Amino acid sequence: MNVYIYDKTFDGLLTAVFDAYFRKTFPDALLSEGDALPLFCDELHTVVTDEEKAGRVWRGLQKKVSSSALGCLTQSWLSELPEIGILIFRYIRKAIDAPRSIETNFGDPDVLQLAQIWKKVDGERVHLMQFVRFQKAADGTFFAAFEPQYNALPLTVHHFKDRFADQKWIIYDMKRRYGFYYDLQEVTTISFDDDSRESHLITGMLDESLMDKDEKLFQQLWKTYFKAICIKERMNPRKHKQDMPVRYWKYLTEKQK
Repeated sequence: MNVYIYDKTFDGLLTAVFDAYFRKTFPDALLSEGDALPLFCDELHTVVTDEEKAGRVWRGLQKKVSSSALGCLTQSWLSELPEIGILIFRYIRKAIDAPRSIETNFGDPDVLQLAQIWKKVDGERVHLMQFVRFQKAADGTFFAAFEPQYNALPLTVHHFKDRFADQKWIIYDMKRRYGFYYDLQEVTTISFDDDSRESHLITGMLDESLMDKDEKLFQQLWKTYFKAICIKERMNPRKHKQDMPVRYWKYLTEKQK
């Protein structure tokens, strides 16, 4: 079994593709440093991430598949699934070697599986935009938190920047401990440590002492509205959980007691 060790970055994955063609040996497994090696390992190669090599592979791939297929690859990468690295590797290899585009060949298990993963990540992107609940802090910054199943937050930044262009905001992924801050001009990546002065934000909900003076009132009005539009006789908990996944409830204003 041939094993490649890489740094679990997308550029590292593309570099692994470059190395495989250069070495004319293709990996059966892609692992990161510290992962347990298979019992039978014939060859071990450590990939050194190289932006130039990664760029060459990406430019070559642009000639073989459409921009939407490339988007599918990068979006599926954000799933962070254990097998996503080797799955994308096999897809890229097939795309490069095939005489015509493979992107609609759903008879190929790798093409089908990537399409299914892309759909799940894109669904998470839509949920993030649907279930955002901003809280207004005393300094005027709006704060929202999520715990998405997939790392889909980067896919929503353009939407939030366009939709809330006149407001300072922070959107934070509680699961991965990073987020984005918009200062009315540009978006920057941020991360809060437990011992930082912004550590209160890692709870996902602003303390009342840090809220804008009208925020508590707005939250209560939203809860009252949400309760008023619910028709008791038509309550369907199963459908409700299907349309609004339970993992989002923790940070939804209308679900707070």
